Amino acid sequence: METRVEKAIEKRDRGYNCAQAVACTYCDLVGLDEKTMFKVIEGFGSGLANMHGTCGAVSGACALAGLKESSGNLASPDSKGKTYKLVKKIVDEFEQQNGSIICQDLKGVKTGKVLRSCPDCIRDAARLAEKVLFEQAE
Repeated sequence: METRVEKAIEKRDRGYNCAQAVACTYCDLVGLDEKTMFKVIEGFGSGLANMHGTCGAVSGACALAGLKESSGNLASPDSKGKTYKLVKKIVDEFEQQNGSIICQDLKGVKTGKVLRSCPDCIRDAARLAEKVLFEQAE
């Protein structure tokens, strides 16, 4: 698969939040149209709606994991374990690379020390989505 990392940055530059930038870049690979993905993931930007929780870029990549791996079996949910494994891999690798997955820590809100800029968080989360979720895609 040819990398789409810079396409995610282009989306951010057009006003998409960090979660939207990552999730919308790969939505075609999980069978969701971009407008629907944009709407679904909107509240996850800026650490969950500016509350400085989990980084929006990481949340976007994790949303893709569920869309890729879930069986959608409403009668007998059977795919959580597989999805959780992918999410854990994304989260663990992101945290190892950047020292945190928490937006306010990454931005240095309390410490004044920026661990990672938003564009770089988007790049990292997009690279992880490609590595963990879509190595065999296209």
